Amino acid sequence: MPDKLTVDLHPVFRSDQDIALAVRNALFRAAAQRVPLVEIITGKGSGKLRSRVLAMLKQPHVKKLYRRVETAPGNDGMVLVHLR
Repeated sequence: MPDKLTVDLHPVFRSDQDIALAVRNALFRAAAQRVPLVEIITGKGSGKLRSRVLAMLKQPHVKKLYRRVETAPGNDGMVLVHLR
């Protein structure tokens, strides 16, 4: 069992639908495989992609999957999702 799952959103950053699909698929796959941590790479940029990801993670049906969300220490371009 891997200790983390990494998702890079750079290839799909232009489409809100593709972003949501990539994040949801990663969370559901990690939950099914009992992976405790999902790293979502948003990149540093202007922060719009990170804010879209954080807003998506606040949805009630997605919130049930994780314990907490944080920005990686020392790296604003990565969101860490700790699963239950």
